[in-house]
Amino acid sequence: MLAAAFGGAQAQSAGYLLVHFTGESAQGEQTYMSVSTDGMHWSDLNNSQPVLMSTVGEKGVRDHTIVRSPDGSKYWILATDLRIASGKGWDAAMHHASTKLVIWESTDLVHWSEPRLVDVAGAIPNAGCAWAPEAIWDPASNAYIVYWATISPLNGIDKPRIYYAKTTDFRSFTAPQMYIDRPGTQGIIDTQIIEVAGNVGGFKYVRASGDGQITLEGSQSVLGAWTTIGDLSQIGLTGSMVEGPILFKFNNEAKWGLWVDQYAAGKGYLPLTSINMGSAQNWQVASTGSYNLGADRKRHGGILNLSAAEMSRVNAQWGGATPINRLQSSNFPDRYVRHSSFTVRIDPNVSPLDDSKFRIVKGLANNAGYVSFASVNFPGYYLRHKDFVFELAPYDGSPQFAADATFKQVPGLADTSASSFQAYSDSTRYIRHYAYVLRLDLVKNQTDRSDATFHVTP
Repeated sequence: MLAAAFGGAQAQSAGYLLVHFTGESAQGEQTYMSVSTDGMHWSDLNNSQPVLMSTVGEKGVRDHTIVRSPDGSKYWILATDLRIASGKGWDAAMHHASTKLVIWESTDLVHWSEPRLVDVAGAIPNAGCAWAPEAIWDPASNAYIVYWATISPLNGIDKPRIYYAKTTDFRSFTAPQMYIDRPGTQGIIDTQIIEVAGNVGGFKYVRASGDGQITLEGSQSVLGAWTTIGDLSQIGLTGSMVEGPILFKFNNEAKWGLWVDQYAAGKGYLPLTSINMGSAQNWQVASTGSYNLGADRKRHGGILNLSAAEMSRVNAQWGGATPINRLQSSNFPDRYVRHSSFTVRIDPNVSPLDDSKFRIVKGLANNAGYVSFASVNFPGYYLRHKDFVFELAPYDGSPQFAADATFKQVPGLADTSASSFQAYSDSTRYIRHYAYVLRLDLVKNQTDRSDATFHVTP
């Protein structure tokens, strides 16, 4: 549904970052990220696990967009506050759901604030939702134009329309205003605008929307009049087949990308390319084998063009495949660290075996010399201590969780060929087992040292 607001940042040309969700699974409606160097071949970050988790509102997010400030000093992720996996159903999601957006903020694309809720649509009479938020910097307004779809009755017709508000900080917003209303009973969702700066067709901006088709329009200003360019039915893709368009420009090329979500077939995104933003007929479906979207199914997200420094930061934090390991007790070698009903202990003959499998990833609180333990069979869950006792819990994005789930791997206190794990939040304490339960304790004697020593095994 969404893509980047460029502002003054179009010089970014080293790669791309995609922020998205994957579907209605238990962890699918969270924030996933992928990167690409060419815009066509993508690699999932964080081992295909969520990078950010929503702990506010409905505790699920969809329809992400990512925005860079004009000076490049800040970034924001906006998303729909919605979790269909909770079982609420689509009618409730359309007519009795959240009127708020979920927003994260960062200065480096790596360290993100805790999620916050902003009620952008609450002032719309009988608003039923606030879906598919987008944002673009508008020089004429000297502000970001944030726009989204709300379903509500107006003039006797209950349907989705696009509204907008202005903001300079993604905290305070003006009152919602009508932005796009199609004639009659025709609704509109999934609008996304990109600056094209006088590309063929004579437009400064182009937008794509889901309005029964995927309709393309052009304009000289964000809030001005728009001219219809055409729709994708001209190349055989109708609104009954695809939704959620993403528009972006390929780096260092006079070429554009348009991704559409094949929602009817449940297949996720299909890439299209064009060299003429002034024509709807110029779009071509990418040939099979010319693209690879990675392991995760990509749905309704946003693409940000990256500089070399930005690409390096996100890859350093979340890139690369991390091997799967087990933690074997040094003094009880038949026992391994495992989670059981989200408590953590050491057991022999672990069943199911996946309960004892973890990825040792870069520390959530500090990625330089620290590690965190990510569950294999519960994506997005990590080992963390709470009141000095360990649990397996979903990462909520908070600094407290990150600190409690971060450790320094050091030579084993009882066997230097093994490892011990020192708490990031209290360097005097180590992970150890006590009565077979995993704890965070002071180490005072040889028994403590032995209990705090583990072998990292494949």
